[in-house]
Amino acid sequence: MFLRERARQLEYCDRQDLPLGEVAANYQQLARFNRLALLADPFTRLLVRWLGRERVARLTLLDLGAGDGSLAEQLESWARARGWDWQVTSLDMNWRALGLRSRPRRVAASVCALPFPDASFDVVIASQMAHHLTETQAVQHFREAWRVTRETLFLTDTHRNAGALCFVWLLLRTLRVTPHFFSDGLLSVRRGWRLKEWRALAAQAEIPSARISLYYGSRVFLQARKGLAENARTKGPIARPKP
Repeated sequence: MFLRERARQLEYCDRQDLPLGEVAANYQQLARFNRLALLADPFTRLLVRWLGRERVARLTLLDLGAGDGSLAEQLESWARARGWDWQVTSLDMNWRALGLRSRPRRVAASVCALPFPDASFDVVIASQMAHHLTETQAVQHFREAWRVTRETLFLTDTHRNAGALCFVWLLLRTLRVTPHFFSDGLLSVRRGWRLKEWRALAAQAEIPSARISLYYGSRVFLQARKGLAENARTKGPIARPKP
């Protein structure tokens, strides 16, 4: 069946030997795509709804697989416009990508071995990143993300389905991206995880009371809160925010 199995082919843009100019051009294309795809929406509207406005006035966040750090800039600017103080640390294994923007709090490291003590950040997020990993790496990524969050884990990625593939194809055609970027965009959907696969990964990572859900059919979410996880045995499941 079409898309039944997850693709294993590696994405061209993940290569570490690409010229710096090509890396920069790829992130420029990615920024255009992300603006139209409303990449930041889950980490603004939905995260605030989930945590409550009284809780989000001051937050420290860790963005895993942050690339050039553009999401961190967007989130900090969005929060500042509302009188809130969000400090986002951008972590990515590609130090050249992190160097494309001049901003504080940049860390070059693997999402599978985070260089932080336990409970270092209020919120740990990741967007469109897990599909780059193998299953074993994804489990370790989830486990490490849960370890370093003080309270909240909020991860999103591409959901592998025909609708998402058609949407990405149309958007990439509209943007007239380069052939390599176009191919990678479609491959990212084919490498994505499905709901039951993310549930299995979360279970292997031993994240208690993790909630796995869909966002308009195109993205899969993992939501978990440590305080709620401790109370889950007596108070029931975590409420899932509606998009």
